[in-house]
Amino acid sequence: MTSDISVEALQQLVVDALEDLKAQDIWLQDVHDQTSITDVMIIASGTSERHVKSIADHVVEKAKQAGTPPLGVEGQGGDWVLVDLGDVIVHIMQPQTRAFYNLEKLWSMTEESVTAARDS
Repeated sequence: MTSDISVEALQQLVVDALEDLKAQDIWLQDVHDQTSITDVMIIASGTSERHVKSIADHVVEKAKQAGTPPLGVEGQGGDWVLVDLGDVIVHIMQPQTRAFYNLEKLWSMTEESVTAARDS
């Protein structure tokens, strides 16, 4: 993605926006070696559908103010909203949805751990 803001600055902008609206359990993972679609994956929890949507709206607004409007926003009004900022993808979920999909485990897997699991 071409932007005037660095990946690190965009990551910090997102974390600040999440913290502004009291998102819980913020998790970040550098995934640039695992995928070509993004550099950083951020996952956070909201306490209700309204909270999840408010957090996502705030992230979108802060990104727009920084000159980096989202490439897309999926799941508006549910218990999971994805905000695609190109270099940074943000998942905001209710805790039960987050526990069910367990994206942290998926994105934390290294090539070595996948090979070991496949070979066992």
